[in-house]
Amino acid sequence: MEDIGRNLETVREQIAQAAEGCGRKAEDITLCAVSKTRTPEEINVAIDHGVTDIGENKVQEIMDKFDSVKPVRWHMIGHLQTNKVKYIIDKVDMIHSVDSLKLAKEINKRAAAKDLTMDILLQVNSAQEESKFGISLEETEGLINDILEQCENVRIRGLMCVAPKADDPEDIKIYFTEVKEQFDQFGKIEHPRLDFQYLSMGMSHDFPVAIEAGSNLVRVGSAIFGERDYSKQTGNR
Repeated sequence: MEDIGRNLETVREQIAQAAEGCGRKAEDITLCAVSKTRTPEEINVAIDHGVTDIGENKVQEIMDKFDSVKPVRWHMIGHLQTNKVKYIIDKVDMIHSVDSLKLAKEINKRAAAKDLTMDILLQVNSAQEESKFGISLEETEGLINDILEQCENVRIRGLMCVAPKADDPEDIKIYFTEVKEQFDQFGKIEHPRLDFQYLSMGMSHDFPVAIEAGSNLVRVGSAIFGERDYSKQTGNR
């Protein structure tokens, strides 16, 4: 686990270089450490080294780790089924992967029951990959309007994108750029439950390019914790 601190230092240096290369500041980029398959002990080491935001892909992993992890902001970044919202509604600070009005309405229902407002990001599949979840660029405006009209306990904080994998990350920069253009467009709208502050783009293999394209929240896992051993992953609820 001693590698986690060194890896974090490297990742932060890469974030700073990418930010400075496009005239931005490193402190304007939020680092969300993705901890799927990782133990609470490993997560706590990352927190001891300054990590403030943790991202998980599966509901069950949040449930299993939550009470053993030091205080931190939790992000649900993986696909979320409506019947699992109730398990994490009072545990996570933001849900990145909202891609339907049905899911948003369930989040709204569960948030209202807990008397809270849930921050969400809309997941945009700009490359239209069939293997990935997310709405198309053309569907974004309609979903925003529907959520604002029907979900009083949901606040839209921005957009999330997962780009295709590529040998050269520069080849997929266009998909990040397209989402950034939408982020800027809808960020100009004034509404009490529309507060575009987060553009969640970039993972271990492509976060420098995502930052260059405008991302201000990167989701980095293996570059911090090392390659994953999926045999250790807990089941989903």
